[in-house]
Amino acid sequence: MTTTLELPSITAEQPTTLEGAPQWFVDAQSAAWQTYLDTPAPSRKDENWRFGELKQLSFEGYTPAAFADSEDIDVQISGLDETSAQFIFANDSLVHAEAELPEGVICLPLEDALQQHAKLVEKYFMQGDTKLGSTKYAALHKAHLSNGLFVFVPKGVEVEKPIEVYHIVAGDKCAIFPHTLIITEDNAKVTVVDYFKNAGDTSGLVIAMNDLIAGKGSQLNYSAIQDLNLNSKIVQINNTEVERDANAKAFTLNVGASWARNESLSKLNGEGANSDMLSINLPSGEQKYDQRTFQHHAAPHTNSDLLYKNTLFGKAKTVFSGLIAVDEGAHYTDAYQTCRNLLMDDTTEANSMPGLQINADQVKCSHGSTAAAISDEEIFYLQARGIHPKQARQLIARGFSVEVIERLKNDALEALVLSYVDTKFASVV
Repeated sequence: MTTTLELPSITAEQPTTLEGAPQWFVDAQSAAWQTYLDTPAPSRKDENWRFGELKQLSFEGYTPAAFADSEDIDVQISGLDETSAQFIFANDSLVHAEAELPEGVICLPLEDALQQHAKLVEKYFMQGDTKLGSTKYAALHKAHLSNGLFVFVPKGVEVEKPIEVYHIVAGDKCAIFPHTLIITEDNAKVTVVDYFKNAGDTSGLVIAMNDLIAGKGSQLNYSAIQDLNLNSKIVQINNTEVERDANAKAFTLNVGASWARNESLSKLNGEGANSDMLSINLPSGEQKYDQRTFQHHAAPHTNSDLLYKNTLFGKAKTVFSGLIAVDEGAHYTDAYQTCRNLLMDDTTEANSMPGLQINADQVKCSHGSTAAAISDEEIFYLQARGIHPKQARQLIARGFSVEVIERLKNDALEALVLSYVDTKFASVV
């Protein structure tokens, strides 16, 4: 007779401490669990959850994902042809790793980095504020966190090829809590791509976070490709810190999951800092994507540019709420925020709430949002050239997304993202 061990719900009791973790991390997890318990769940009165799907925040039925052997994980790994490193995590356990990196670069599972580079991890780990509504769920993530990826690129070092990280959730009603921590020191450069996938069609939950710290004059490029099945949901929280003359680029592609909540905060701390915040979202059926952003200019002569594009099919719904905040003394800020929605059916719903909060002089800030359907004239133009109406709609929708993809400035990554976009369009158009 086989006895099955039943794990407690992720919301029922404090998880077991990670074996071998430093004391500061143990204390941080204990404090995070208490924060989770003490923080009330969002309500309709919470502006950060306006138009949000509060019923999606019921996580009581989910249990921490159990160890999954690589032989039991049947997932198509459709990534880049050339990489500097590739890590595959299944249920937050490392099942595959290969790397060929320049000398001095640290690229390890977070579980190992906590033991081998504890002080370095402590300096940067979750130092930013969660301002966009998910304080309770960031605390839940921290309390349950057991693994992820740690990347440290020292001064002047360039990692030429991207680093790939796969986060796979396997098992019904299982939850994973992946964390990506990336630090680029002065004049360093790196590109990291996170993938979120399921093994099978069972219901999964991902509560993911990342910390992106771009040192002076460095270039940090981060992309997240969310391709979960339609029985799963995800909360993803991104905190970016950009120092003097550094460039940070954060891109998100959502094609899967029944519900996705993305929160992205970019703080520009030094003069000459630049942040690009990019996203493509392709919900269909009854998928719902909720996006909240914060461009925080804390120093003068800084630049940020946000471009989000949503293409909606069926009864899909999107929410975008973005704020550009310019601190006192952050003069000569140059900031843009654009959200565009392409409505492919009359039954879709797109909600956009851009905003500005300016406390400095000599700034150039703009925000805007549009929502529109494909016009009959555009379809007629392509029909007149022998293109079937369905194909014409797909071509127009594809072109709508390309403007964002081109800003990745990496041919291999652009081709990869387009392949995901084309696969999604082919399934719904």
